This record gives sequence, structure tokens and C-alpha cells, in this order.
Amino acid sequence: MNSRFIRYNQFGQIVITEEDDPDWIVDVMLETGYGDEFCYALNFDPLFIAALMRAGFLVMSVAVGPYRGPDRKLRRYVLLPKLHLERSVVFWEDLHETRTARRLLKRYELRYDADFDRILERCVEVHGNDWLTPPLQSSVKAIRAIDNSLVRPVSFGLYRDGKLAAGEFGVVTGRVYTSYSGYRDEDSAGTVQMVLTGRYLRDTGFAFWDLGMPLAYKDRLGARNISPRLFVELFRGALVNAANVW
Repeated sequence: MNSRFIRYNQFGQIVITEEDDPDWIVDVMLETGYGDEFCYALNFDPLFIAALMRAGFLVMSVAVGPYRGPDRKLRRYVLLPKLHLERSVVFWEDLHETRTARRLLKRYELRYDADFDRILERCVEVHGNDWLTPPLQSSVKAIRAIDNSLVRPVSFGLYRDGKLAAGEFGVVTGRVYTSYSGYRDEDSAGTVQMVLTGRYLRDTGFAFWDLGMPLAYKDRLGARNISPRLFVELFRGALVNAANVW
């Protein structure tokens, strides 16, 4: 269903509801030169969030309003679906492996989607829950239980002698993997995890690797910073040609 009109909040952000087609919202953002990276939504239903992910949004969340007591349920949370004004993307011909990472590869083993809940929890422990709020965490976990051939949250864990040394979680959408958050518990383990993750994605048929916001360490991995219009074009192309890759 599509309401076919755009709502805005008091800050000028587009408000997305369950009545909206997220792909149409993206088209409007691109066609009108929407200058904000964020939209606004109140619905934490897993199916709604999965639809946002399928449209190319990186879904974040935040607590708003005053904190009223020890019961966290008294806090109000909102979704902030994000379509970056500049997107960091790795194409496989650009994937770069540092000498340090190559030297350390034999110490570790990468496991795909073997310990999702623990990796998600560890990301929150390390980085906090400013954007990965408790209701968003619950929704992301719930999406994994939905029979959806195009959207699935997954994890990558780096193990040394059977113990987690680094990890990240993200979302597979068709033939695109979008990184959400990661951590490391050993020096250089994060770099090794990313190199092995890139190899895994390349070798199992993913179209490209979406890293979200541009940062220097992503550039060192070989990422390019592309416009939202080009990102959406490539992302939708990878959906059209998708087959199950997990």
C-alpha cells in the first residue's frame, strides 16, 4: 500500500509509515534532492523494518524525550532510516588486503552466521546502544525468524583457538551485504575479520559490499564513496538478479 503523499516532522524529515512504499519514498528523496540523510518512523514491527532494509535504508534508532525512571520501557524510541548522502561501497576488483592482515590470516578462522546473538550483544557492549537501541535489537533478531528470501540479518565471527576475537553483524539484502556494527577484542583482529569477510562475500556471489558511512579505515579496505542515486541503482540491480546466497 502507498499513501502517495509525503509527510514531514517538525524537523523537516520525511516520516515513513506502514502505509508507504519504501521504494517510492527513496525515489522521492532522489528526485527532490532531499538534503537530509535520515527519515523518521515510529513502527518497530520487524516486517516494516525489513521492508525499509529491502529499499536500501540502513535502519538506525534513537531514544527521544526525557528518561523517566529505571524502567527502560518508559523511554520513547524512534527509527531513523538512513539513506547516506555518500555511501561507502567495496567492489571486488578494489578489495585491498594489507600486509599485516595477510600475515595474520592463518591465526584465525571466519565463521558465517554462527553466533549472531552473542556478536550483536558484544557490539552493544563495546559501542553502546545510542543508535542500536533495545527495541531495534529485538526487531533485528525477530527478522531472522521471518521467512524472507531477500532480507536477513547475519553475522561474521572471527575465531582464534575457538574463541571469538572479533565480529560484526549486518543485513543481507538479495546479493548485497550491508555492514551495521562490529568490534574486536584483539589488536588487528578487526582488520583480519574484514578482509576475510570481503573474501567470503566475493567468493559466494555477492554483488558488492555496502559499508554505509564513509570512514578512513573503509577507504584502506578499497571502498569507493558513491552517490545515493548510483547506490540505489546498483542495489536494486542486485535485488533483481538475486538468488539465495546465504
